[in-house]
Order: sequence, then C-alpha cells, then structure tokens
Amino acid sequence: MAWTLRSLTMLLFLAYLQAIEEEDIRAGCSTAVNDLVYIIDGSWSVGQSDFKKAKSWLVNITSGFDISSHYSQVAVVQYSDTPRLEIPLGKHHGGPDLIQAIEGISYLGGNTQTGRAIKFAVDHVFPSSQRTSTVKNRIAVVVTDGKSQDDVVDASVEARAQGVIVFAVGVGTEITTSELMSIANKPGGTYVLYAEDYANIDRIRDSMEQRLCEESVCPTRIPVASRDEKGFELILGMNIHQKTKKIQGSLVSETAFSLTTSTDITENTREIFPEGLPPSYVFVATVRLKGSAKQDKFDLLRILSKDGVTQAAVTLNGAYKSVTFTTTSTTNEEQLVTFNVHGIGSFFDEGWHQLKLLVRPRQVTGFLDDEEIQEVALLEPVEPIYINGKTQVAKKFGAETTVPVEIQKLRLYCDPHQSERETACEIYSVCLH
Repeated sequence: MAWTLRSLTMLLFLAYLQAIEEEDIRAGCSTAVNDLVYIIDGSWSVGQSDFKKAKSWLVNITSGFDISSHYSQVAVVQYSDTPRLEIPLGKHHGGPDLIQAIEGISYLGGNTQTGRAIKFAVDHVFPSSQRTSTVKNRIAVVVTDGKSQDDVVDASVEARAQGVIVFAVGVGTEITTSELMSIANKPGGTYVLYAEDYANIDRIRDSMEQRLCEESVCPTRIPVASRDEKGFELILGMNIHQKTKKIQGSLVSETAFSLTTSTDITENTREIFPEGLPPSYVFVATVRLKGSAKQDKFDLLRILSKDGVTQAAVTLNGAYKSVTFTTTSTTNEEQLVTFNVHGIGSFFDEGWHQLKLLVRPRQVTGFLDDEEIQEVALLEPVEPIYINGKTQVAKKFGAETTVPVEIQKLRLYCDPHQSERETACEIYSVCLH
C-alpha cells in the first residue's frame, strides 16, 4: 500500500510539472517577485499638502506591479523622530486595497531621523516577510526632503550587506547630494533620483518605475567601458560564441561570429529572459549581411511563445530594404513597427553596420550607425511576454532555417539611456565622420 501511495504521489507531481510546462506564463515588470519597502519622510518640513503628493507618487509607481503573495508585496514606513510602520509586508494582496491603504496614511510630523528609519526597515520590516526563501528582490525606496538629523551611513551599509537594494529620492533644495549617495546603492546615477519639489515629483515617476523594473527583470551585467550595464549579452546567452566560427570583425581588434545554414541558435526563453523584458530597453546589433542575407526576410532575433506566437522580434527584409520591430499588444497578438525610410538601405550593402532600436512603452526609435532613422508610435500598450517558448537568432521569417549572417554584437540593454552612450565607433567608417 505504501508503494502505491508513493507511486501515486510521484505521478501527481509529474502531472503538476507537465501542467506548469504547458501553461502559458507571462513575465515582466508587473509579475516581478519583489519585497518593496517605501520609507517616506513625514517630518515637519514636508507639510500636509506635500505629504499627500508623496503618497500619490507612491500610488502611481505601485500601480505598475501585480500586488499578491505570488508577485510583489509592498510595505510603507513613515518616519520623522521615529519610524512608524504604516503598511506591513504582505498585508494587502491586491492593488486596490494597497492603494486605499496608502491614501489613508496620516501625516506624522517631527524631526528627520532617516538613518533610524532605514535601520528599522532592515531589522524589522524585511525580516517579517513570509517568503524569505522565494523573494527575488528586496528593494527599499527612501524619500526625503532634507538632511537627516542622524547618521545614515551605518544603516545604509548594513542594508546593502543584507542584500537590500536601496534607492534614494531627494526632493527640494535642502537635500544633500553626498547624503543621498551614502544612502543609495552604487552607481549613484542609477540609484539616486531628484525632484525640484513635491509639486514636480511626478516628473520622475517614469524614471523610478523604469529603474524598479530594471532591478526586477535585469539581474545580469554587461561590462561596457568603465561601467557595468544591466542587460543581456545575447552572444553569450544564446551560445553563439560556442556554436559558430570566430572571424575578424569590423576592426582587427574586434571578434565576430559567422552563422551558416547548419547553425541552430535556439534557446528556451526562460533561460535567456527568465523575468521577461523591461518596459523600455535598447536593442543593439552589429552585423554584416552578405549573400542571401541581403535579400532574405529573416528574424535577426525573435522570441516566440510555446504556440509560436511572436512576443518580440527584429525582422530584416532585404528585398524591401526594411527593418520591422514586433512586440505584444493588449488587444491583438502582435503589433508591428516598420522602418523603411531613406538611409536604411545601406544596411544591406555587405558592410558592417550597427542597428539600434530604442524601445519605450509607446514608441520605438530606430538608429543606423548612430544616425536616427525614424521614431514611430506604438498604438497599443505592450503586454508582458510569454517566457515558456523559445528565443532564436537569424531564422528565416516563419521558418526554422538559419540565414547565414555575421554577428559582432547582439545585446539588449535595460537602461534606455544607453541609447545615447552606445556608439557605432566599432565601425571605422562611422568614427571618421
């Protein structure tokens, strides 16, 4: 009898695993598994009116996450002389309930003891989480409008030592840049944000949302010059460096990889983008199209659901001298943006070229060799992608055949500002201009 029960248990477990594998799983910023603690200034210098604006800002940012025991949990600590736990982690399992709770927080008033509030969150709020073994990101957002009247360094160092990612948001002219830098993770350019005053705090809402999303879905780093960028190094992630022949790239110092028709660059999406894609990102590809690749229509990169529906793709069409970007839509399965204006035709001339796409929630901007091609609006909001399908490189449109292409760079950066920093100077002719 014991053997029968054990066998039945094993069969049920295998059936569960198969169901998980067959289920469509969306992943993105909204489905991130975060413990997120807001530490907000409630001292006298803020005032009732501005405190209300700060709460509205929290509501707007939080609306981008699915609030539940499976995804993001949110806590709020208000501080002045002493910290006060307004909302414990995991108390609210739905967005509307959490929003109502944030809006109901009453203004505290008092002095500014920021260090004490950070220590309180690290010692008491984060440890209270009921899912310490499964949460993927522990994030604190400290909002302050003035210099702390206690030491913030020790508490912030301890927060980072405990694996808490700390953002510092300074509001107004009384803030001290060095103090914000001491509070936040490094680099400060990523983890420190400023607003002129509470009336303008909503102007940094998109930046805050983007950075929280980057932290949630982009854990990897790409070494670029003197800094590490969050993103995905697809030549390594897709094993292009192992499956292809190395060749000289656009310069003697550059290495590229030559794909042939017998090369299959296919990986499970959950291995490449396990948490999905951020709402904004930069796709960069330095390639050379020769032979049939100049005329073929093929997907330089494509992410497919398990049913073969395109979640994201960059499609090159040599016959029409065009580049098409495909993404998801809330109303249809796909939405497309095509770049075929004057100037993109040189992409298909058998030379090395860099294609760059700056993808934002409602628009896509295309660049070729550092020159802007076109900016096109997306008509529909973008949905998180399904991650239980496959991701492929250089596949003929609508087929599994590989199109021969030479690839020197294939990256996806999570920070949209990398579009301004990433140049095409790896191509000698570009740097001459």
